[in-house]
Amino acid sequence: MMRATIDDVARAAGISTKTVSRVLNNEPNVREAMRQRVLTAVAALKYRPLASARSLATNRSFMIGLLYDNRSPSYIMEVQAGVLEACEAQHYSMMVRPMVSTAPGFVEQVEDILSRHRPDGLILTPPITDHPQLLDRLHKSGTPFASIAPYRAKGCIGVLLREREAAGKMVEHLASLGHRRIAHIVGDLEHGAGIWRLAGFRDGLKRAGLRENPAYMVQGMFSFESGVAATRRLLALRRRPTAIFAADDDMAIGAIWAASEAGVAVPGEISICGFDDTAIATQVWPPLTTIRQPVREMCRRATEELLRRVSGKGDAAMVEVAYEICLRASTAPPP
Repeated sequence: MMRATIDDVARAAGISTKTVSRVLNNEPNVREAMRQRVLTAVAALKYRPLASARSLATNRSFMIGLLYDNRSPSYIMEVQAGVLEACEAQHYSMMVRPMVSTAPGFVEQVEDILSRHRPDGLILTPPITDHPQLLDRLHKSGTPFASIAPYRAKGCIGVLLREREAAGKMVEHLASLGHRRIAHIVGDLEHGAGIWRLAGFRDGLKRAGLRENPAYMVQGMFSFESGVAATRRLLALRRRPTAIFAADDDMAIGAIWAASEAGVAVPGEISICGFDDTAIATQVWPPLTTIRQPVREMCRRATEELLRRVSGKGDAAMVEVAYEICLRASTAPPP
């Protein structure tokens, strides 16, 4: 099959190739009727822009790099889906790079990626969003980037969610059910999410008139395994908690697993809830009460802000999305 060219589109639409190019690149000041003529011709001819030709003509790669350092498969799948959705809508490709942000030479590895592949910009996910040396290098080099949930959002574009507020609301919900002994499996405090959710847990206790108990605050690492280990410690206490709020769903699922291992009924003897509302939250039994963080939407919108900056079409910003508390069967009044 012969591949349709931009000249074919121009002939079919009865306009110049320059106008077709302006439409395909979403440039301003194109009449809507003209835009629709071009899009109709593009669809009829099944035209796809040749990436190499676009790059030569514009000195851009039309590729966005996604960097992540997160061990949660469900989270990363949602991240990739959101970034890809925004990229495809604007005819960009996506390059995905798993990283270890604590490894020696991490910043140099990112610089090597930028040098070899020349992406037009980067999407940074936690904890990379708050890596001070990397941020310093990116700012100095003028590399465009967007951040997902950065702890320090000043001077950045991307997307945020009120995680501290959401965590506080979850603790208040547990207190409203009658729980007075509420534990927290703390997230990795190298992440902004870990810091915000711990602060929100404390806020919720304070508003509910409950005292903070150090024995009920156990460190986790945003992983299933750390949730299991933390819950074993909590269940071994002489006066164990009646509810556990884990800083993410993976740790909450680990808590349900550890409770089942110990013969402790959820939610009959202990309530368990999480944060994120990843796919696994509704795949376990009992289904997990959690806070919905719309990861796919967040990553799509952050990528849109990055592409706005890259293209120079409007002012890019740090946008905020809403959370939702999802009440399911893993929480109930205490026994």
